[in-house]
Amino acid sequence: MERESMEFDVVIVGAGPAGLATACRLMQISKDADKEISVCVVEKGSEVGAHILSGAVFQPDVLDELFKDWRTNCAPLTTPVTNDDIYLFNSDTKSRLMPNSLVPKTMHNDGNYIVSVGNLARWLAERAEELGVEIFPGFTASELLFDENNAVKGILTGDMGVGADGSEKDGYMPGMELLAKYTVFSEGCRGHLGKQLIAKYHLDNGKTPQHYGLGFKEIWKIPAEQHQQGKVVHTGGWPLVDGASGGGFLYHMEDNQVAVGLIVDLNYKNPHLSPFDEFQRYKTHPVIAQYLEGGERLTYGARAIAKGGLNSLPKMSFPGGLLVGCDAGTLNFAKIKGTHTAIKSGILAAETLGEGLIAGLEGGKDLDCFQSRFENSWLHEELHSSRNFGPALHKFGTLLGGAFNFVDQNWFGGKFPVTFRDTTPDHQGMGLASDYAKIDYPKPDGKLSFDKLSSVYLSNTYHEEDQPCHLRLSDQSIPVSVNLAKYDEPAQRYCPAGVYEIVEEEGESKLVINGQNCIHCKTCDIKDPSQNITWVTPEGGGGPNYPNM
Repeated sequence: MERESMEFDVVIVGAGPAGLATACRLMQISKDADKEISVCVVEKGSEVGAHILSGAVFQPDVLDELFKDWRTNCAPLTTPVTNDDIYLFNSDTKSRLMPNSLVPKTMHNDGNYIVSVGNLARWLAERAEELGVEIFPGFTASELLFDENNAVKGILTGDMGVGADGSEKDGYMPGMELLAKYTVFSEGCRGHLGKQLIAKYHLDNGKTPQHYGLGFKEIWKIPAEQHQQGKVVHTGGWPLVDGASGGGFLYHMEDNQVAVGLIVDLNYKNPHLSPFDEFQRYKTHPVIAQYLEGGERLTYGARAIAKGGLNSLPKMSFPGGLLVGCDAGTLNFAKIKGTHTAIKSGILAAETLGEGLIAGLEGGKDLDCFQSRFENSWLHEELHSSRNFGPALHKFGTLLGGAFNFVDQNWFGGKFPVTFRDTTPDHQGMGLASDYAKIDYPKPDGKLSFDKLSSVYLSNTYHEEDQPCHLRLSDQSIPVSVNLAKYDEPAQRYCPAGVYEIVEEEGESKLVINGQNCIHCKTCDIKDPSQNITWVTPEGGGGPNYPNM
């Protein structure tokens, strides 16, 4: 099919913090050099920020590198952290408040802000458009485009108006080729195209496998007397026991609102575990419930996070482009923060691209000079100092791993002379259903705990039902013949949106995929023990519509 095309110097896939930082810095460089650089950003969400979900406590220093006037230019950073509490939950009722003297220094939040990363992205998008960036929300980057030298030359946006049977419906609109000298991929964790690029160019050679967590988040409006604006609570331990790990959080925002969430590491072994139900149990612990009781749940969402850090970070350059932010995996798990590192990776990408484009660099090259720029930055230093944090927790467990991390961060400054590595991919950790006891989760009470469907409703998720399914099975038989037989089909439980269910039809089991419920968390693409599920982009604008997550 002959398609329309548009040409730019740089196309950026994904209007998150990394992509927008890349765009802003490129345009600043363009103006400083008085040389035009054309930049386009495509965003699959219906608007900028619609698909962004993060805790989040934000380390703001990086904004000084991008916009020195951010404090006076309406940046959505209005809730400074006032105090930190870190608890170890010993059981469903017991807990221990950890003294600050025993907490790894990376967990302290002096000078940081409680923010909505979605709103931060919206603010960055406004700055980018002021600088001359073109932003196209509601358009997916569905395919990679390559030149005759096998270098990336841009992306193809997804067709609109295609029926589930592949036919063209009324209003059909074919995708457009967005061609570029260089393409920057900032799709977020487990990016659809980023995953293909890592495989095609072997960018992860010599690295440990990427590791992931599934992060849940709800925003609640709570009684004023229970609210302490600026208070940050982090927890470890219960309900994640018996080999499961992760941690919880509760952040007191402005307007009597709190963000509550749980991160479940996706290396868990028990196939009966339901991360969603673990999160519902988490909210009933007295330390958390004391803030939520009598409140109203406003929003719900979930998203995978890449937490492998430097040990799992792929080569971020390839012929014709760069990977930035969580598409590469720049999150600092020791701080449980990835927004400042994503922005810095975008700044480094822009400075690499801008320098080359202004010097007349031809498109399609491998900008491997990015690696030296990265290695000489504070971003590399920060990720190197936290390289052992996740592997230590996986290797030694919450208590001993936490003790090691305290010693590593507080005594050695992240320079402990040994590097631990976790070489087992998360999906390979899944055990057989017959080897593990089923977990008896309590029924939701409708006050603190809730069911999946009512939760998905709060995510404002919508997909046009008559469209091709964006959750692709390589082998249609595997969900029943392998996953159900061996693992009791864990997709029924690890999906936080009720997308997958096993039904009986004429005496036979069958997997049903309710793709319209998908909140784009990517967990199925990560955790399926058979690696039989591939998440691809649905029609543009589909998915969740998070207002301020």
